[in-house]
Amino acid sequence: MLSQDKMKRINLLAKKAKSEGLTEEEAKEQKELRAEYVKTFRSSMVDTLKSVTIVDPNGNDVTPQKLKDEQNKKFH
Repeated sequence: MLSQDKMKRINLLAKKAKSEGLTEEEAKEQKELRAEYVKTFRSSMVDTLKSVTIVDPNGNDVTPQKLKDEQNKKFH
């Protein structure tokens, strides 16, 4: 997860970009912060999806085998 300070900086740069524009250095910083945010978000999403179990309306576990294999890697 990204720190509060980095999230605040991302938001500040976004506001500034809309209102008055960014300097070259700020634009570079914004790009790097956004890339870090996306990387962190994707990692978190993958972890979340790896903990999901899919159940059909009849209550049967229909989790794809590929996902089950990934989940089992965690515990072994």
